[in-house]
Amino acid sequence: MKNLKYLLAGIAFGLLLVKSEVVSWFRIQEMFRFQSFHMYGVIGSAVLTGMLAVWLIRKMNIKDLEGRPVSFRKKEFSKGQVYGGLLFGLGWGMTGACPGPLFALVGTGATVIAVMLASAVAGTWVYGRVRDRLPH
Repeated sequence: MKNLKYLLAGIAFGLLLVKSEVVSWFRIQEMFRFQSFHMYGVIGSAVLTGMLAVWLIRKMNIKDLEGRPVSFRKKEFSKGQVYGGLLFGLGWGMTGACPGPLFALVGTGATVIAVMLASAVAGTWVYGRVRDRLPH
């Protein structure tokens, strides 16, 4: 019962992804071909919303759902982030789906996405196995 709020938030987020068409293969291809502003507008508004949320959390000392203070840690840049970003973008461009909406796509009945979902899980498993040997 404790995780019900997370399940409901996930369902709401999935509906938002589907209704805003950001899980649409055609919208993603339009973005990569620079044919439409739709995805850039969605991503840009998400970045601005995130910036505002972080500012408000810091300014108002907002706590998480369990009453603990929210903290932000600085991260060091590494070349592994560039490699990971390139690999992520390549997969996104080839499949037309980034990992976030995979569950929403499966929920819409696009069962072929299960192959991408299995690939994402397998890739995560492989990363966990070779993580110590990768540039971080």
